[in-house]
Amino acid sequence: MERRYGIISTIVTQVLLLLFVLHASAHDPETEKTGGIRGKVLTSDARPAAEVMIVLAEANITTTTQTDGSFAFRHVTPGNYHLLVSVAGYSTITREVTVEQGKTATVSLTLEASSKALQEVVVTGSHHKLSRSNTYDVAKIPLKNIENPQVYTTITKDLLQQQQVFSVDDAMQNATGVTKMWDATGRGGDGGGYYSMRGFVVQSQLRNGIAGNVTSRIDASNLERIEVIKGPSATLFGSTLTSYGGLINRVTKKPYDHFGGEVGFAAGSFGFNRFSADINTPLDKNRDVLMRVNAAYNYEGSFQDYGFSRNVAIAPSLSYRVNDRLSFNFDAEYMAGQNTGLSAFFFSSGQPIAKLGTNRADELNIDYKRAYAMNDLYQTSRNTNLFGQMTYRLSSQWSMQTNVTSTSSYSDGPSPYFYLLTDAEVKNDPNATGNGYISRNDQFTNNSHDNVIEIQHNFNGDFNIGSLRNRFVGGIDFFHHNSNQFFGGNTYDTIYAKGDIPTYRDFNRRNLDKVYDTKGLAFTFPSHYIVNTYSAYVSDVLNITDNLLVQAGLRIDYFDNKGNYNDVSGKYENGYTQTALSPKFGIVYQPVKDKVSLFANYQNGFTNKPTSNPSGKPFKPEQANQLEGGVKVSLLNDMITGTISYYDIQVKDIIRPSNVPNVSIQDGTQYSKGVEVEIIAHPARGLDVVAGYAYNDAKYEKTEKNLEGLRPATAGSPTVANLWVSYRIQQGAVKGLGFGVGGNYASDNKVVNDRALGYFYLPAYTVLNGSIFYENDRFRFGVKLNNITNKEYWIGYSTVNPQKTRNFSGSIAFKF
Repeated sequence: MERRYGIISTIVTQVLLLLFVLHASAHDPETEKTGGIRGKVLTSDARPAAEVMIVLAEANITTTTQTDGSFAFRHVTPGNYHLLVSVAGYSTITREVTVEQGKTATVSLTLEASSKALQEVVVTGSHHKLSRSNTYDVAKIPLKNIENPQVYTTITKDLLQQQQVFSVDDAMQNATGVTKMWDATGRGGDGGGYYSMRGFVVQSQLRNGIAGNVTSRIDASNLERIEVIKGPSATLFGSTLTSYGGLINRVTKKPYDHFGGEVGFAAGSFGFNRFSADINTPLDKNRDVLMRVNAAYNYEGSFQDYGFSRNVAIAPSLSYRVNDRLSFNFDAEYMAGQNTGLSAFFFSSGQPIAKLGTNRADELNIDYKRAYAMNDLYQTSRNTNLFGQMTYRLSSQWSMQTNVTSTSSYSDGPSPYFYLLTDAEVKNDPNATGNGYISRNDQFTNNSHDNVIEIQHNFNGDFNIGSLRNRFVGGIDFFHHNSNQFFGGNTYDTIYAKGDIPTYRDFNRRNLDKVYDTKGLAFTFPSHYIVNTYSAYVSDVLNITDNLLVQAGLRIDYFDNKGNYNDVSGKYENGYTQTALSPKFGIVYQPVKDKVSLFANYQNGFTNKPTSNPSGKPFKPEQANQLEGGVKVSLLNDMITGTISYYDIQVKDIIRPSNVPNVSIQDGTQYSKGVEVEIIAHPARGLDVVAGYAYNDAKYEKTEKNLEGLRPATAGSPTVANLWVSYRIQQGAVKGLGFGVGGNYASDNKVVNDRALGYFYLPAYTVLNGSIFYENDRFRFGVKLNNITNKEYWIGYSTVNPQKTRNFSGSIAFKF
């Protein structure tokens, strides 16, 4: 193992040394025929000004300053130019600059605004804040969306505020092509809610680009934005926390350089109450040490007669700028809570759907608003994430970053769930057909722990080799996963789903404990193992011309499974190791620079499978390969941004059951292809539109005959759409008052899709939401109405889960 880790480190070191040598032998960053401009924008109190637009007037080229206030224009034809610095609400700064052949002009610009005033302008004054033109996390280098051959959706903090969103689950309604399948279970190792993306299941298990599981409902109190990155992405993010459909990355709030913050309160339907606070302060007079604390308490009952969730979230963060080269960031997340079960109805194994008497959720003989379990059947969960980051700027073109994270999850307590039973199962009459009976069951966790440690080190470069610009990232990654969990359970009883109340109320903690005392456990499922993953990766974006760039990357992944823990021997047994490669390629051509780009990509993902083939050897990793192409636009100074793409994903070497009982073989294939369209527009001042449409066609091949050619039952709805339209009044006595309306559509979803068992549908649904909001310098308030039409609808991960009916909430926040 140490030898393999040494080989990986040697490969990365040699690649980096080669790039340094090539860079040293190349000309200083511009070509012999052109020049360049570099600079930095500062506020009036000498702080870096981030996200400020810079225009090179005569060339009609724009760029945006980075977090340190820096900007650059490359390959500029020699001559005299005017730089225009524009910030909403402030006078435009004009600076004349001369570009000479083979040289880079350096400028320093100072805004009239202070850092505090600029922060307020960025947060409240810009109508572009529902979109984001560039990001670091998606490619692990600063890269504009229009330059990136990968498709992703960014859900900004400002959109969350308009919609009065308090959790990741609610925020995901804005992600194109993503539908919710399950609420968070609270079980150790899970990553919040379950979603379907491009026909595959995905959870939010990354925070700031590395491990950051939260097993319960994920609170939005410390979220700056959510990045939904599409397609298999193992090259840069590994395979453990990503899906073949993509990944969900939470980007957290960072401290800023002045005292400020807000406190808020919200209340609404089903006993909803929420308190929140966001407090920021410098800790030294030079404002080099900054601290920010976000916290929230959230309680909500259920739209059903019983059920609740109670959560607390505390997220402190600290930044320390040692000097212009070296800085540190530290933050933590502590989330704890208690929640009742998911209200999930499963299908009995092997029972034909026809025996239920219906194949649609809206025709089941169950009560939509009954929980079928009492409030004392709840689970307790806790989650602690610790994160540290060191960033060091080696030169104007090279930097390095070290990230360390630790995730610790805990869960304990019962979790009720149900089976839909046929009359034939209950009455022992094979000819009986009908539904209305359910079995009430429990699967508990007992003092379960799940721990992850990830250490990641990256080198970033932005340099030229001859006339070719390179934006490079190379890194090494260590991922350690230690699971020590115990699941067990039993069946409590069988009831008619519309039976009398006393029988219904019997499913409580006291009576469930009696079942375990007398009958013991019907099943146990220990999950006790250790896995280490050692990885190295490189990726480079190469500008062949200003309008044509290519991207290439490769990851080598060494997977070391120590095996499952044997309580009798006191040892981990049946361990194995595997090595996998994950390449990535992309190309972008911009027929209109920074406005229109045509892109194509090849991306790879893989999964190590902890099972063995008939000969006792480990199965090789599954491999997912995606081909995708499309167009991105950023028009009218980012007033209209959008993406249209077509993708085709093939997952090879899927493990499937064989004709021999308890024996699996590895030769299955899953195909998933589709179209996605996303538009974020600002057609008029104060008016915003966020819209998305996605169609997915998924099917199995080379699998058991009952599933051959059919859509997987876990693939979600084939067609989904989302829309949000809002308008904020721009002047007058009610300036800052806004209105928003939108919704989500999902087509019929087959959660059972089997030639032998039949088909079961969750009917298509359209859910409409609306809000009214107002904000000024001192406070913000809003009211929200979700599920305006009081639609009864269901989601499910091969299950039937009724969803929340019409609900109302109001919120107010005081800023200081």
